[in-house]
Amino acid sequence: MALRHSALGAVTAAALTLAGCQTMTDSQAVAALDIPATPPGQLSQGTMKDVTRALSSDAFEGRMPGTPGEEKTIALMTERFKAAGLQPGNGDSWVQEVPLVEITGRDYAPLTITGKGANLSFDIRRDWVGVTYREDAATAIADSELVFVGYGINAPERGWNDYAGVDVRGKTVVILVNDPDWQESGLNGTFNGKAMTYYGRWTYKYEEAARQGAAGSLIVHQTAPASYGWNVVESSWTGPQAYAQRGENAPPLTKMNGWLTEDAARKVLTAAGQDLDVLTRAAQAKGFKAVPLGLTAATRFASDFRSIISHNIIGILPGREARQEYVMHTAHWDHLGRCTPAPDGDDICNGAVDNATGTAALVALAEAHAKAGPARRSLVFLAVTAEESGLLGAKYYAENPIFPLAQTVGGINMDAFQVAGPAKDVTVVGPGKSQLDQFLDAALKADGRIATPNPKPEAGYYYRSDHFAFAKQGVPMLYIDGGEDLIVGGKEAGAAVAADYTENRYHGPKDEFNEAWDWSGVMADLQLYYRIGRTLSMSTSWPNWNEGDEFKAVRDESCAASAMGC
Repeated sequence: MALRHSALGAVTAAALTLAGCQTMTDSQAVAALDIPATPPGQLSQGTMKDVTRALSSDAFEGRMPGTPGEEKTIALMTERFKAAGLQPGNGDSWVQEVPLVEITGRDYAPLTITGKGANLSFDIRRDWVGVTYREDAATAIADSELVFVGYGINAPERGWNDYAGVDVRGKTVVILVNDPDWQESGLNGTFNGKAMTYYGRWTYKYEEAARQGAAGSLIVHQTAPASYGWNVVESSWTGPQAYAQRGENAPPLTKMNGWLTEDAARKVLTAAGQDLDVLTRAAQAKGFKAVPLGLTAATRFASDFRSIISHNIIGILPGREARQEYVMHTAHWDHLGRCTPAPDGDDICNGAVDNATGTAALVALAEAHAKAGPARRSLVFLAVTAEESGLLGAKYYAENPIFPLAQTVGGINMDAFQVAGPAKDVTVVGPGKSQLDQFLDAALKADGRIATPNPKPEAGYYYRSDHFAFAKQGVPMLYIDGGEDLIVGGKEAGAAVAADYTENRYHGPKDEFNEAWDWSGVMADLQLYYRIGRTLSMSTSWPNWNEGDEFKAVRDESCAASAMGC
């Protein structure tokens, strides 16, 4: 699951009504959906265990793009896709090249804050982290005025602009994470209440700071609105960072983007004569005005660069009748490589749950679909690179598709299976967004399970995994997590399992394969994915986004421009 840099732009949610794609009302379309009954698939738990164990072994060194771990991953996945009965997905090749640049910061000076009699100094990793997205050998922020810009949002369609009336060119902005209304109990509000929008993601905040001309941007880390602890930020934002190579007319960039610990941020604001809690409350109200802090920031560091050709791995099971209609299955094969060592000295972030399990699921699903025989439509299995660097592999495919997106019916994304036993439910991330929900409902009914809305909509998970790159291009995608209501222990046990993973293993060296894992819940979830994919591949329907969803306009436009497909 990605936490680092993304070149994703802000979502445009213009409402368009275009002929040639979806002319029925939503209620008529739902009633007309062709959702054929699907028998269960022959899924191999042995495959899930073997592939997960291999991918997360120390021999793969954490599967960082551009390392020997990538080469080993490609070899393993190619071998398993072939054995499953797939064909190469890119002509005669099993891979799609993804050009990246790796930037590694080094020789960091402290982040110093001066002014109003203050002389604060903060250490890298302990108090702050920072990176550059520019290919500059040396980065320096000097005497850069600090401006608190609230949540750092400029959303004219919502009547909100935290940058109104302030010029931040050449300055360093201090930003709050998440949306202004993230603490609401419901899902109503200027920014969807408790449910995070893309405006709440750190990726958007850095992009907007750059559009405003800021030299630097620092997000204040707080565990609740970020939905992860400082340990996750520290491990994810230090060491080599992979980014998409920038072409001509690329969007502007700041010199430096980073995070401050909450403690460091409070010290900065106190030195400015301000209080973080008071400023936060002010920033949550429409009409908030940015606050110049009367302080300046300075730091410097060097960077090393390495151009990388990484790879998406892709296989296809051609359809029986509608071979040029495609159902997508995605999971990211990459992880963080070597990272901040654990107390025992282990410095390999193995990524067993995140996301060796999802990558193994591609193989297990491919085997099951091949055993069932060709479906009506073609089934695509795509293991993408550089998700942990900001969904870069998925973004590259979505912008350079091998199979036309207007001919891609939709798909499912798999990112980190729950290995604590079976659950009564599954967690649906982003429910109510598209007509794919109808296919999910049918699969749940067949398996005797229920759907639970995401218990942490404020975490913005729909914008944090590979399906988002496809959704931005209009392709309907489902994202489902393991359930919260465990058969043994109920919701309390499920919450404890999730908290333990986030606090002790997520993006750390202890996300390792464990022979004692209970795979029964994994296999139940995998069966659900199989039913959804098989039903989509046997259907004649083209599910669309629901009316009013931010991705519907681009899908309608894509469909209207296509001579075939949706």
